[in-house]
Amino acid sequence: MNNLETNKLKEVSKSKKIIKSLSACIPVILLSFVLLTGGKGLPKEPLMKVSFLTGYAFINLMFFLMVYTKKTYKYRKIFFVTYALLFVVTFMTNLVEIRGSIFYNQSTFIAGETPFCHMVIPMIIIPAALTKTIIFPGSILNGFASIASMIIIWLGASIAFGRGWCSWACFYGGLDEGCSSLCKKQKLKIDRKWTYLSFAILISIVLLSAATLSPVYCDWLCPFKAVTESEQITSFVTIIKAVVFYSLFLALVIILPILTGKRTQCGLFCPFGAFQSFTNKINIFEVRVDKSKCLNCKKCVRECPTYSIDENSLLNSKALMTCTKCGKCIDICTASAISYHIKGTSIGVKTTLSRYLFIYPAYIFALTIGGSIIVNGIYRLLKLITTGSFF
Repeated sequence: MNNLETNKLKEVSKSKKIIKSLSACIPVILLSFVLLTGGKGLPKEPLMKVSFLTGYAFINLMFFLMVYTKKTYKYRKIFFVTYALLFVVTFMTNLVEIRGSIFYNQSTFIAGETPFCHMVIPMIIIPAALTKTIIFPGSILNGFASIASMIIIWLGASIAFGRGWCSWACFYGGLDEGCSSLCKKQKLKIDRKWTYLSFAILISIVLLSAATLSPVYCDWLCPFKAVTESEQITSFVTIIKAVVFYSLFLALVIILPILTGKRTQCGLFCPFGAFQSFTNKINIFEVRVDKSKCLNCKKCVRECPTYSIDENSLLNSKALMTCTKCGKCIDICTASAISYHIKGTSIGVKTTLSRYLFIYPAYIFALTIGGSIIVNGIYRLLKLITTGSFF
């Protein structure tokens, strides 16, 4: 067989692979259109139509590449980081448009105009059980990110994906993931013992919130107050809070991820992430290691962004309960010893099927939450470029 014939065969094979991959993407292509349009068809406004088509193409391109290349982590990360960045743009401009400011005050609380954040969920459980009240000052049913809608979304995700929420759906997770990818070489190593800190913070803020009937973490420690909404500065106390928020954001979301190559906010500090780790016990998906294939190179141990694989993981054939199912260990394993796995089935058997059974619902869930945010974020940026204003 000459080179010409060989090249033709390669082209035919590549074409077949593309067609097969596109066919596999049809459910996501169709469903994403329905989800993004709300079943109402394309937007009429030209700029919004451009934003929609750009966002729609981006969302489906990422899934196609995930299917075509058989790599989950790389394209999930691109989607996730884009989603997080555009969330900040969308969220903050939306607040300004609705209530005139990104800052909240007492009147904002009374009016129930504070969007509900999933980070507060661990703090509301005990007070709700004991006093039958929600200690977060938001709207139960109405408005942007109501309490009821966010809790229902969180419950569905927890049952389906466990802590997969932190790598597929979290509004903020893409920020520290993006920063952790900026430096090729790790410049700082943090001892794995620090992973217990997030659980200590979880216990502390749950107890303090129950004792004070206030969302302590949101009031004092959340780094993402720096890029969403924060309390209006009216006193020395609010100045201290602002300093804490911006300092934690700078350290945990930007500097440490760049230096360590790890998601330090998610893996070492976030109490919601620690809380979500327990939900890994109740969903059917997990990441498993096939010891018969494992070369014990420990590349997965070194590369895991959230410190969720250690040497015991390799001995026990599974990732730790803190695993966010990001897919990095699976993609980088040269022996194909790591895979998404459905509990109750044999390890290392039908791994391709298990991967598809996980990434389809995970990606659909991600675009259900993040799809409209991406489109609206693109719209706001295009608005800024064309008119000089986000509004």
